[in-house]
Amino acid sequence: MATPALHPSARIERGSSSHLDAVMTVMDSAFGNRFGEAWTRSQLSGILPMAGVILTLAWDGADAIGFALSRTVADEAELLLIAVRPDRHRQGVGRQLLDQFFDDAQARPVARVHLEVRDGNPAMGMYHSAGFAPVGRRQNYYRGTDGQSFDAITLARTL
Repeated sequence: MATPALHPSARIERGSSSHLDAVMTVMDSAFGNRFGEAWTRSQLSGILPMAGVILTLAWDGADAIGFALSRTVADEAELLLIAVRPDRHRQGVGRQLLDQFFDDAQARPVARVHLEVRDGNPAMGMYHSAGFAPVGRRQNYYRGTDGQSFDAITLARTL
């Protein structure tokens, strides 16, 4: 199945610490506090200046609709966060951010990419279709606000 096209006015751009408000707005709408997956503003501002860290944003006009945060160390890259506003799900935004992550990794060059996702996350289908496969599991890694725990699934893909 083909990846849906982005809305014609959407664009993918490199971000910086000046975009923290936009990132936090997307993160709050995409993650909320239900599963403990979101990062704080302090965590984001602390990692952005580090070597090998890339922030990518998806924009529709002046509105941020998604973002991806990754880091590269040696010949491996990790997708630390990816989020899309819920009203823009299933429109190809997440896949385009994921494809940009692959492009950035290959430009470094990177041999393998990783990510970690909550078991049951609906984005798992996108990750599998992009070539990721499970390589590990962290039991009870995420905790929901209701006290329920969720495993974290580690996925990897060779480039």
